[in-house]
Amino acid sequence: MKKVLAISGGVDSMALLDIFGSDDDAVVAHFNHGTRPSADDDAKFVERTAHNYGLPFYLGSAKLGANVSEADARKARYDFLSQVAKKVDGKIYTAHHINDLVETIAINMMRGTGWRGLSPFGNENVVRVFLESEPKTRADIDVYASIYSLVFRQDPTNVEDKYLRNRIREKVSLMSRDELLIVFELYKKQSILRQEIEQIISSILPSDGRFNRGDFAELDDDIAAEILRAGLAQIGVSATRPQILDFLSAIRNYAPEKSFNLPGGKMVVLHKTYFVL
Repeated sequence: MKKVLAISGGVDSMALLDIFGSDDDAVVAHFNHGTRPSADDDAKFVERTAHNYGLPFYLGSAKLGANVSEADARKARYDFLSQVAKKVDGKIYTAHHINDLVETIAINMMRGTGWRGLSPFGNENVVRVFLESEPKTRADIDVYASIYSLVFRQDPTNVEDKYLRNRIREKVSLMSRDELLIVFELYKKQSILRQEIEQIISSILPSDGRFNRGDFAELDDDIAAEILRAGLAQIGVSATRPQILDFLSAIRNYAPEKSFNLPGGKMVVLHKTYFVL
């Protein structure tokens, strides 16, 4: 299976590229978000470096503009990476490290994501090399880059205070390695629990997609939301927790035959005693 290396041109991804630079199964994928003038130069730099390693190069691009949200930029990037992975029959490899993980957990907690916020990065189609058998911090990667004299590019938006992640990153950078590893161990335990919960819920979902509205009247909100999340995922609908809770409220309170609009333009009819996803 091919390794689709997600390479931005920053120090983390260039370390990833160097590690797999001699791997015959590796390909390089770069997404130009079109959010700043220097993005075109980043793309050219990554393409040139990929060719220096003798690796195939895939370029995706968009014109998202300077004010695009982090979520929209991430979706566009992963849509492209998924297309490349499908084309070459491979998996996406990213350069996420422990600092990235801690930043994401902090952001999730601030946004009220709930218990799932402690176990991000759950996509089985993405391999996060620096979070596996020998997890790495940002400092570890900086040392690697220094030892091997890696050339990389700095994204100027990474220091702009208007982005929440940048403000969080500054705080996380002050944490010791031991403190970072404590959070990482919590993440590993939570990820195992998440897998167990998802397996249990998947086992109780109706095979025909038909749900009994009355069942949701008595269920705890958190349990009901998890069941709905899993049911929606089966039909390709990704919803935020507030959207899922709105759906739960509709299931409990809407009059028979009234419809509820789901994300992605999908609609479900709430019959008197049941609905079908």
